[in-house]
Amino acid sequence: MEMVLLQGLLLLLPFTALLLYWYSATIQYFCKVAFFNCWIAAMATLLSPYAALRGRSVENMKILCAAILPLKRFFGIKMQVWGSEHLNIKEPYVMVCNHQASLDLMGMVEIMPDRCVPIAKKELMYMGTVGWACWLSGIIFIDRQKKGDAIDVITQTARIMRHENLRVWIFPEGTRNQDKSMLPFKRGAFHLAVQAQVPIIPIVISPYWNFFSSKDKKFIPGTCTIRILPRIETQGLSPEDVPNLTETVRKAMTDVLSEMSANNCEDQHSEQPALPCSAGANTIKEIGSPQHEEDTTGTSNEAQSPSGV
Repeated sequence: MEMVLLQGLLLLLPFTALLLYWYSATIQYFCKVAFFNCWIAAMATLLSPYAALRGRSVENMKILCAAILPLKRFFGIKMQVWGSEHLNIKEPYVMVCNHQASLDLMGMVEIMPDRCVPIAKKELMYMGTVGWACWLSGIIFIDRQKKGDAIDVITQTARIMRHENLRVWIFPEGTRNQDKSMLPFKRGAFHLAVQAQVPIIPIVISPYWNFFSSKDKKFIPGTCTIRILPRIETQGLSPEDVPNLTETVRKAMTDVLSEMSANNCEDQHSEQPALPCSAGANTIKEIGSPQHEEDTTGTSNEAQSPSGV
């Protein structure tokens, strides 16, 4: 009798788990986040031996991007990209982007150009096969706790960019931030662009509030918009110009983020009339037009995905 009862309970477990998944947003959140992390680890483990045959090379970044791209379909995230014509530049440049969550990886691989690598915190290099895959892909690691070492990495990267026609992706906020505005920018990305005398291309990813929130434990299908702003030249600028350059770029990006936030609130308001929506976002001129729309369902602070200098 006890054996029959035990077998019955075991049979009920899958159905109970399935019911909890479908009817509990919190359980869905943790399951999807776990799947996201497991997918990254599994792909890194499977693809690293193949990448190792080529050795450490920026060309291996294409393999990582191809492995991450399917995630948007699994989670039902629809990507919209505006202004991709601004990436039609043959010379090297620095890309700076706001940083919200690990989901930024999906936006990154959506628009990452050839011969582009992120700058990441050094701790990422020690995360098993994930760190090994990142190293093989040419990702540039920086020790944010040692300012002298960070400056040396910036100087060396500036030389490599010009010599090897390399593009570099940096999160200048330095850590994840899901607030309505951006954190103050670290200046490493802008020192890099000025030293290399290459343009800066700002990237703004729309807020995830409508479909993802680590605070509210929400992870549902939704739409993510990526806005690529026109290039900002650094030719002729010196280190003394870096503070003004930093604030100029941040102002342009925060204005676009404010517009995106207002649009997200309007969409949420139309779907849920009873909920209030904050107003007062700056109105700015549209930059670019939708280039493709795919319908598919710094130096401090802690972050798990590549972060700024």
